[in-house]
Amino acid sequence: MKFSNFALCHRLKSLPISQSMSKQAPCQLILALDLETCEEARAMLDHLGDSIKWVKIGLQLFTAYGPDFVREIADRGYKVFLDLKLHDIPNTVAKAVESIATLPVELLTLHASGGGEMLKWANKSRNDHAPHLNLLAVTVLTSMDEVQLRSLNIEGTPEDQVLHLADITLKSGVQGLVCSSLELTPLRARFGRDPIIVTPGIRPAGSADDEQKRVMTPAAAAEAGSSYIVVGRPILKAVDPAAAAQSIQADLS
Repeated sequence: MKFSNFALCHRLKSLPISQSMSKQAPCQLILALDLETCEEARAMLDHLGDSIKWVKIGLQLFTAYGPDFVREIADRGYKVFLDLKLHDIPNTVAKAVESIATLPVELLTLHASGGGEMLKWANKSRNDHAPHLNLLAVTVLTSMDEVQLRSLNIEGTPEDQVLHLADITLKSGVQGLVCSSLELTPLRARFGRDPIIVTPGIRPAGSADDEQKRVMTPAAAAEAGSSYIVVGRPILKAVDPAAAAQSIQADLS
């Protein structure tokens, strides 16, 4: 059977995502460099070498060592995910984004619960000063469950809240989301492949969950549609961190 160009295009658009010709980019590994000191961080990266491409710098190291540490990590050849979870009045967050625009950062977090106006101001600042930077709105922390949400007077399940905050985020123009991997399937079903979705709380089979409440293995998260997975202790505390990172990379392929 032959189709005209119009008919073929219409047929492809009508196919389920799994049958269309477009594919989501492969899921990538980000190392959560959650260590006490810059000396420990440098030693870890010396050991890991090129077994990783992305490094997440969080509040602990950024507060201790500041923008120069971000530049140092980038100078080593790594892509930087700066996880600061900005949450303040719109103008303050917009100014913070403007300041971060001077740094070699490719991913930056802010809290979706700051609301639509804050997110819009942040995204405008990003568009004006750092179009290379992708903003990620944190929805519900992976350490939280339904009991903790209710203690904050938030009704419904973590999934309900994630979808609600994701809707606010994506309407504001922000490029992506941070959520637990358990919300990946409903998020992709509602919002499609375009949003960047970063999933912490990833634990290889056999790893301890620690304080994380909502976790998934690397392979399962990639299959469910994660753009990036964030892994810390299973690599940092491994006998051979480079081998652990390579094993996780293999699970994603």
